[in-house]
Amino acid sequence: MGVMLDTVGKLIARYLEKEIRGYEPFTPSDPEHLRGVIQPGDVLLVEGNNRISGIIKYLTQSTWSHAALYVGPIDGAFEADGEQHVLIEANIGEGVTSSALSKYYAYHTRVCRPVGLSYEDRTTVCRYAINRIGFGYDTKNIVDLARYLFPLPIPQRWRRRMIAFGSGDPTKIICSALIAQAFDAVRYPILPKITRAASRKARREILHIRDSSLYMPRDFDISPYFEVVKPTIVQGFDYTALHWADKQKPLQEVAGEFSVFPEVQPPPLIAEEIDEEAPLPAAAAKVKAAEPTSV
Repeated sequence: MGVMLDTVGKLIARYLEKEIRGYEPFTPSDPEHLRGVIQPGDVLLVEGNNRISGIIKYLTQSTWSHAALYVGPIDGAFEADGEQHVLIEANIGEGVTSSALSKYYAYHTRVCRPVGLSYEDRTTVCRYAINRIGFGYDTKNIVDLARYLFPLPIPQRWRRRMIAFGSGDPTKIICSALIAQAFDAVRYPILPKITRAASRKARREILHIRDSSLYMPRDFDISPYFEVVKPTIVQGFDYTALHWADKQKPLQEVAGEFSVFPEVQPPPLIAEEIDEEAPLPAAAAKVKAAEPTSV
């Protein structure tokens, strides 16, 4: 039975991994900024454009359909052009593999960074993922996803449980589960289930690590323990330096040709003439009377 499901899963995977034509992200990654900001231990979320991406985005009600872990340069792993691999991910049809950062330059991406993770634990997380290279992709999970190729209404409270059935084989894994297990190795929380225990003297929270198969790419985005890092802002952003393609002319109000509130020029000031015949005020008359008269 398991062999048959595995075969069916591979056939479905070939169909689901085909990319959809005409994909154009609204905000593609900026390669220069992305390379300068991303650090080992960061989770790179990707808005994919294949068929399975559409299913995952529908079930999770999220933009993100894939997740990869940035581990830094991997020894002996290079692209044909010489670019070194820096990402660990689990892909349909390939399993757990390494890849270069340039693979996702043309996609909409987001960097999620674990907050306060020590250097030692960050190294452990990266090493855990690297050691899983070669593991297979859980095709049983693909069989579970296949039912959602049909646009049937699914209550939201059931979606996460139904997307995460899988085979339970520890040597077969999906993208989000791989990263969740890596952080679980150092007991770093993503979206733990919190149980509140009340007593007379104290009230504490007990954090339970969820099963790794229950994690989706969007969980790293909404997690209160991961920081969203936007490369264009981290490295400094100056909106005045932008060059607009349409070269829009400034509005007349800005250009000074027309003002919503027209300025009214005040009349010029004119010096008053002194009228010698006019009676002086009482105070001025006393001062003048007190002045000594010259002989």
